[in-house]
Amino acid sequence: MAEEQYISNTTILENGQCTAEFKIHYSQLLNHKGELLGDLPAFASDPDALIELYRMMVLNRTFDSKAIALQRTGKMGTYASTLGQEAVAVAIGHAMLPEDVLLPMYREYGAQLQRGVSMTELFLYWGGDERGMGFLNQSEDFPITVPIATQIPQAAGVAKAFQIRKQSRVAVTVIGDGGTSKGDFYEGLNLAGVWQLPMVVIVNNNQWAISVPRKIQTAVRTFAQKAIAAGVPGEQVDGNDVIAMRDRVGKAIERARNGGGPTVIEALTYRMGDHTTADDATRYRPASEVEAQKKLDPITRVHKYLMDHHGWTEERETSLLSESSAKVEKAVEEYLATPAMPPESMFDYLYETLPKAYQWQRDELVKRGGK
Repeated sequence: MAEEQYISNTTILENGQCTAEFKIHYSQLLNHKGELLGDLPAFASDPDALIELYRMMVLNRTFDSKAIALQRTGKMGTYASTLGQEAVAVAIGHAMLPEDVLLPMYREYGAQLQRGVSMTELFLYWGGDERGMGFLNQSEDFPITVPIATQIPQAAGVAKAFQIRKQSRVAVTVIGDGGTSKGDFYEGLNLAGVWQLPMVVIVNNNQWAISVPRKIQTAVRTFAQKAIAAGVPGEQVDGNDVIAMRDRVGKAIERARNGGGPTVIEALTYRMGDHTTADDATRYRPASEVEAQKKLDPITRVHKYLMDHHGWTEERETSLLSESSAKVEKAVEEYLATPAMPPESMFDYLYETLPKAYQWQRDELVKRGGK
């Protein structure tokens, strides 16, 4: 059977009356050994759907590895890796409909690639070129969000617009575990609860807010229960189980689409790499912890399940790796061949009308030929 756990919190007054009680549900369908714990959800009854999820996770990891290599060789700027967290974003992208809107954090490449964003655009963005966020094939999804938690009130605004227009659309946003301690998170979620907005918030709980471990950044037993304060349902999912993630995110999105209001989903996963390429996690995180987490790898478990139940072979695996590598290399070639923007363009995307304080600086830069 699928693993179902509940984390309960009860408040008891001195006179013995219960004033509040809630439970947080935990879902897992595919364990770290690649064993199915319950019946497959409807979407996964087609083996091709599971294979597509697996293919996208492998492509995501291949892209991720190349992006780090580009940064290390001076061909790209600081980059945020998704190593070990691929199932979260891939499940989100697979569950969303084209008309929905994604407001990502900075590790949702697996979702963005499914929604029309190209790897070349992602390379450009991390290479310091703002054109990388001008998605040619995805005009309504938001750009990558680096400021912490600002995407939550923005998602509430997008969802409110859908509600006012009576559109059957959903705003889906992602935040890290540390970001849930920001006021923006609570404010946006409070609006979602009060207005019953068509909005889904995924908390990517990768256990580390840069160098701050989960155990000292919050006193709550789960991040999902933070939703309760806003009158919003909250639940936990094994974030390394792409089947459970896809199932729970998909149901939350459809509930929101049909007027059921917002949901918060805490995805339990792990950041296997550094916070970004500007970080060195070995300074604050024991190697033994990382080694233990490797046994829970989201890609390994799906690979084993496909081999055991759907005839996935080493030949098909080799072909997938070669195909993924070729796609990534093609994107790298396009990225490196893209002419750089002139230096003065750094001023062109700050304001609709550039203030005088900046205009003279731009003029001076042009006069000096960008030097």
